[in-house]
Amino acid sequence: MMRLHFIAIGGSAMHSLALAMYRLGHKVSGSDDTIYDPSKSNLESSGLLPKDLGWFPEKINSEVDVVILGMHAKKDNPELIKAKNIGLKIQSYPEFLAARSEDKSRVVIAGSHGKTTITSMILHVLHYHEIKTDFMVGAQLKFIKETLLISKENDFMLLEGDEYLSSPIDLRPKFLWYNPEIALISGIAWDHINVFPTFENYVKQFEFFIASIQPGGVLLYNVEDDLLKSLVEAHPHNIKKIPYQTAKHYIEKGVTYLETTEGNLPLSVFGKHNLLNLSGAQWITQLMGVDESKFNEAIPSFIGASRRLECIVKSKTSLLFKDFAHAPSKVKATSKAIKKQFSNHKIMICLELHTYSSLDSEFINQYAHSLDQVDEVVVFYDLEALKIKKRAPIARQSIINAFKRPSIKVFSQKDAFLKFLLKKDYNDKVLVMMSSGSFGELDWEILKERILEF
Repeated sequence: MMRLHFIAIGGSAMHSLALAMYRLGHKVSGSDDTIYDPSKSNLESSGLLPKDLGWFPEKINSEVDVVILGMHAKKDNPELIKAKNIGLKIQSYPEFLAARSEDKSRVVIAGSHGKTTITSMILHVLHYHEIKTDFMVGAQLKFIKETLLISKENDFMLLEGDEYLSSPIDLRPKFLWYNPEIALISGIAWDHINVFPTFENYVKQFEFFIASIQPGGVLLYNVEDDLLKSLVEAHPHNIKKIPYQTAKHYIEKGVTYLETTEGNLPLSVFGKHNLLNLSGAQWITQLMGVDESKFNEAIPSFIGASRRLECIVKSKTSLLFKDFAHAPSKVKATSKAIKKQFSNHKIMICLELHTYSSLDSEFINQYAHSLDQVDEVVVFYDLEALKIKKRAPIARQSIINAFKRPSIKVFSQKDAFLKFLLKKDYNDKVLVMMSSGSFGELDWEILKERILEF
């Protein structure tokens, strides 16, 4: 048994790890200055919710075996300073996770987009066939309660491999800790400009990731991404490289069918990007012991991960989707998928500029023409989020110029934004809300009620 202390325990990944270690019998404590649901409720139900918000150096003493440091903490965090001063072991989330899976075969899903969906597809297929694995996934799944599972007995550890930094004092990308035997890269599109200021610097992290794969290991890669294809095929590392591409499919009456040797299978997910994700997932599950026939049996019942092109309400004539898309490549892929799938509907997309990258006055130009194919576009940014990220408001005309879309509507006041949404006519319309944030704590129930009127 270890005594573990989590600095910034309220994070999505951090609180999941704290709960997993608590269930394994370890003694767990933690601190944070802000904790929101579902982390708050989950910690509270297990008795791990800190009594008070804030940082308390008195929690740090020589009895603590490992301090696990989350990205939400700062370098001058008083608990971190105390831990350093008394010589405690301090590890980032991925470093600690890597140490817990040293004796397992690690499978890592990396890439600028599609990581969560591919990982979720793999977990769905394994769960369908009652095959157990340890895992870490970046979104809540409907068929598994946890987003992270660590066991003593499972052979594999399936990890969503994030390229973001490990901790405030560990500036390596998280996925460089895992040294997988099996890996997948779904694609490369510049993101996280606050830590990777140039595209070349961002791409370099994926070169490092390829080099981190165990010698003799396997790398699956999206051959339709020209940059990724060149990067992988030119890399000298001694691994097996397997390309994958979009699965054969067709759309009929609003349903996407997967073409297989065993017949055409109706899918619950849609879009070219998801058919690419499916191909990658099929390869990974095969390497984990599930043959193609069993994959095809399971995949039609996959309905997606939370907030990944998730239909949250459907009326007689209209639909409302939530999507985590925020980077330009994700926004373009989702909008194209929606337009192709619902060709008889008008498509309205609301995009929240929420990340450091999307709120950058230079990077925002990467969104040029990303939403040209849809009928109506609304951009929202929350003034409170700008204050937290210490970003200046972006002029409305600058957003219009960046997207190359003169008809775009821009809101920065959440009340005016909601009022606008509630006045719209949604007859024969698909509304897609794209964000990694919350649209200023939007009242989703009121919006769902409005959609159901049509």
